[in-house]
Amino acid sequence: MGQVAPTGEIFVEDDLKLLTEQGHELGCHTFSHSHSWDTGTAAFERSVEENRLALKRAMPGLKFKTFSYPISPPRPRTKIRIGRRFLACRGGGQVSNIAAADLNHLRAFFLEKSRDNMQAIQDVIDDNRRRRGWLIFAAHDISETPTRFGCTPRQFEAVVRYAVASGALIAPVDKALTMLGHRPEGGEVN
Repeated sequence: MGQVAPTGEIFVEDDLKLLTEQGHELGCHTFSHSHSWDTGTAAFERSVEENRLALKRAMPGLKFKTFSYPISPPRPRTKIRIGRRFLACRGGGQVSNIAAADLNHLRAFFLEKSRDNMQAIQDVIDDNRRRRGWLIFAAHDISETPTRFGCTPRQFEAVVRYAVASGALIAPVDKALTMLGHRPEGGEVN
């Protein structure tokens, strides 16, 4: 937060309030963008906890409900440990979640991998509709000058328009879980 990374300027604290007021979900991604496979489980958990505390300082009362694994799929032990802290965790895969889904490793479709190929995005939306799945789109940023991990507002709006036209319900992951009837097994999330 408030720093410049190799990909460009990172969000600032004022962005958090604006995003939550607009109904967006804030998901945990670790504090230090820890590599999900290369980082040992204990160090990975420390980075998750550090991120939880940073959110608590910036937005008292707000909690992360979901998690996104940085860079790669997680180690098996990391997946188990992190999965206990959140309603759901997601990775990549470029596919929909069809039938039974692993809530500790939901699949997501990264828009930047097809941002110059709208047909590929439309195809995955069409396939998701036919198979009655859950398609999670991911992007690190939406900007007129996106990083290599983002897309432009125009591109994002085209994806959302096509998804809506397909009959899809659009919701942040935490709200989608509620719509699907998921209830956490235990106490407080994170």
